[in-house]
Amino acid sequence: MKTILLIGLGRFGKYIALKLNSMHHEVMAIDSDEDRVNAILPYVTNAQIGDSTNEEFMRSLGVDNYDACIVAIGDNFQNSLETAFLLKELGARKVIARASKGTQEKILLRNGADEVVYPEKKIAGWTAITCTSDAVMDYIEINSEYAIYEMAVPAEWYDRTVIEMDIRKKFGINILGIMKNEKLNMNISPDTIFEPGTSVLVLGQEKAVFKCFKV
Repeated sequence: MKTILLIGLGRFGKYIALKLNSMHHEVMAIDSDEDRVNAILPYVTNAQIGDSTNEEFMRSLGVDNYDACIVAIGDNFQNSLETAFLLKELGARKVIARASKGTQEKILLRNGADEVVYPEKKIAGWTAITCTSDAVMDYIEINSEYAIYEMAVPAEWYDRTVIEMDIRKKFGINILGIMKNEKLNMNISPDTIFEPGTSVLVLGQEKAVFKCFKV
């Protein structure tokens, strides 16, 4: 179980709080809006109304005691930047901040943030990838080179085994699991057979994956 300081309770911050709650982490939530704070109270350990750019208020929170501090402010970049900088100045162990464009990402990393989350960029990538081919069912970017793809199993793979297709050797792609009826089987062996109506989770470079699945 981790202790998290979450700053900013708009839509993005709210979803983070709900997910952290489902994972049973301890969350201190902060926002300047009383309604947002009251709405999130049932899902966090504690919540306070306050200005995250106010050094005295932030110092009172003991930010250095948290495993991570998340700056989820989305509507005021100046406040987000000041908050990230102040957190680091006060000894925060790890600062994760939200950016809504590339320039913000760079500035935050230079001014207190250890990591930057760029949700619009990730969603844009997911939308572009999944909407351009019926074969791509889902997509998770790992870094600028690699991603995990859920791909519909091609008809020519039906009733053939993993070793027969040997896509790792041919394309440098790793098979992580096979989905069938919304259930994931990660116990994959060379003798595992590809069946109709299934999809496969693969890790690889976009060019290699698209070539393998003829996208």
